[in-house]
Amino acid sequence: MTERAASRTAVLVCQGRAVADGRLGIGRFSDPLATELLTAPERELVDLVRSDAVPTSFGPRMEYELLSATAEVLAVRTIAIDDAVRAAANPQLVILGAGLDARAWRMPELRGTPVFEVDHRASQAEKRARLADREPVADIHFVPVDFATDSLATALTSAGHDESRPTTWIWEGVVPYLTPAQVAETVTAIATRSAPASRLIITYPTPNRAYRYGRKVMQLILTLSGRPNPMAREPQRSTWTPEAIATLLAARDFTVTADRDLESLAAEAKIEGRHRSLRADGHILTADRL
Repeated sequence: MTERAASRTAVLVCQGRAVADGRLGIGRFSDPLATELLTAPERELVDLVRSDAVPTSFGPRMEYELLSATAEVLAVRTIAIDDAVRAAANPQLVILGAGLDARAWRMPELRGTPVFEVDHRASQAEKRARLADREPVADIHFVPVDFATDSLATALTSAGHDESRPTTWIWEGVVPYLTPAQVAETVTAIATRSAPASRLIITYPTPNRAYRYGRKVMQLILTLSGRPNPMAREPQRSTWTPEAIATLLAARDFTVTADRDLESLAAEAKIEGRHRSLRADGHILTADRL
């Protein structure tokens, strides 16, 4: 992702959490801060989807369906990741490509825990403006990094991350936008700063021709209808089989302890929804340094 203000994808993810709050995964998912992080125009589509008022014209209908699908994915993803963070209970947390993530503000389990949010400087500046004076429950550290030019290890050291203590790493919604070489490079950087008992949580897409085709069709429809296309500047650059990503992690002393597809996780969380096909390629992986 290039250096700029909060990406359209980050906003879409936040909108998805706002749509899901109080409607999906009730009792297991909650993110009331998501709505507060959105601008008034960004909340309009959220309110429309939450009202179940399906638009009749084609372009708005595609926007509506994209956000509806995003909400279903985000509810499932958030539940699984939050559970993995709680289970590890490590003394520090790093969120890579944090975007408009609200965990440091909404998870009581992180009270007083150092949380390092890694993202582009411009994205962080916009997030902090959106947060205004809202106080986090965690000990938050914003770590500005241009992933194309900066050293992740150097930036984390400067921010106070302690590589001698176990760390939980969240790498959510980033892998598909990186090349395989960039993914491998980032995992190597994570491994160098992961003490025993550290945990790495990754979301990643598996090869799925139908999903890839559907994504391209939706982007084309949004563009032709003059609707905003949040995926335009962030093309998908890699997919992974469970075997390939496990091999990559094993070479860096991480052992995969769980790798679940979003569809089975959605069934467990009783999140049915209308967009099962858009969850078909997604996986959430937990890997531990034993």
